[in-house]
Amino acid sequence: MADTPRILVVDDEEDLCEILKFNLETEGYEVDTALNAEEALKLNLSSYNLLLLDVMMGEISGFKLASILRKDPSTASTPIIFLTAKDTENDMLTGFSLGADDYISKPFSIRQVIARVKAVIRRTADKPTEQENNLLEYETLTLDTKRIKATIDKQEIPLTKKEFEILRLLLENKGSVFSREEILSRIWKDEVYVLDRTVDVNITRLRKKIGPYGKNIVTRLGFGYCFEY
Repeated sequence: MADTPRILVVDDEEDLCEILKFNLETEGYEVDTALNAEEALKLNLSSYNLLLLDVMMGEISGFKLASILRKDPSTASTPIIFLTAKDTENDMLTGFSLGADDYISKPFSIRQVIARVKAVIRRTADKPTEQENNLLEYETLTLDTKRIKATIDKQEIPLTKKEFEILRLLLENKGSVFSREEILSRIWKDEVYVLDRTVDVNITRLRKKIGPYGKNIVTRLGFGYCFEY
């Protein structure tokens, strides 16, 4: 992400969006606004350092939007502050259960919002790096090593444990060639009676499962396999 923290304000009150945008930009942040969740979902939400979400919006509430974001590996760790006119304990608990970093009740002072925003960005400054470390990506192929999930164009690919580990090894070391023996020692480790042919079988299955990216797993005759990019 850019050095200047990026913030997205999602609220159906246009005046409030503009007020927050003006004041946060005065503090040095880069700010975009959206008047509803549907509009927000058309944006590249993974590019933001913080999301300010109104709870009470039309078809998709702030809570529902947060739930959608938490299920997407690219936004699962993005900090969220809820803005709401509802300040009951149950609503607050719902917000925090969805992974909110803060919860601000309306009406609020702009100074209060700015202070909370600064605190959350400061506290979560390292989170995007941690998230990126969990993701291995090549074009639209993504391997989430924390959630043990492989996706292509955000559609999950069902891999076995061994297939996942082989793909992880190759993606972590793009361009490096691994012999069958190296793959066996790293993936199968102390398992006995495992043949070199086992690696070939798993590679063949893996190529089929990752479709257009199967061709990137290249055989170097006499040497082994690598992921070419």
